[in-house]
Amino acid sequence: MSSLRRLVLVRHGETDGHSGERLIGSGDPSLTAHGRDQMQRARAALAGQVVDLVVSSPALRAFQSAAVLTGGAPLRLEPDFREIDFGRWEGRSLPEIESADPVLFQQWRDLAPDFEYPGGEPRAAFRSRVRRGLDRVLASNATGALLVVHKGVIRAIVELLGGELPEREHPALGEAIVVTRGGDGRWRVGGRSSNPPGVPLAAPIEVARG
Repeated sequence: MSSLRRLVLVRHGETDGHSGERLIGSGDPSLTAHGRDQMQRARAALAGQVVDLVVSSPALRAFQSAAVLTGGAPLRLEPDFREIDFGRWEGRSLPEIESADPVLFQQWRDLAPDFEYPGGEPRAAFRSRVRRGLDRVLASNATGALLVVHKGVIRAIVELLGGELPEREHPALGEAIVVTRGGDGRWRVGGRSSNPPGVPLAAPIEVARG
């Protein structure tokens, strides 16, 4: 059985491509100054969390966010934790997508089970590769892991472990969802931080050294 007991799942901060307003999956924009501020607030909110493994998506916005969160601790890049490729919706805002593809947009809003991003990565293939990446994390010797990744990846991991998706708006940029495994082996969402304003910078996430 895996020794992992806690996953701290953090969505990266705002990017040059305005990740809060546009769908950015396969694109690779950099973190902005505002994004770094978001990660500093996440770092403060997560102070006291102890992890012995840090994993990041290979996207620039993710590993830049991880560096801010951990103060530059060593990390592992996990290629299977890339965000989904949104196809022809890539880089577009929701109003632009609704105007261009109203029928597909409504299917997406309705969470239609057969919805696929037009010209994008099949959702089943996305879930399968996230599962592969998660299996590698579970197979590590870590007891606590920090994953700095993307909204779609976090939602997929939470569903794979707990059987239910977070509410649609979660995780926001810079938001953390903590998932813990109980003595019965079941995974549960054990906490959430959405970067409350005004929180002073505290001690960083502690990365245990082997």
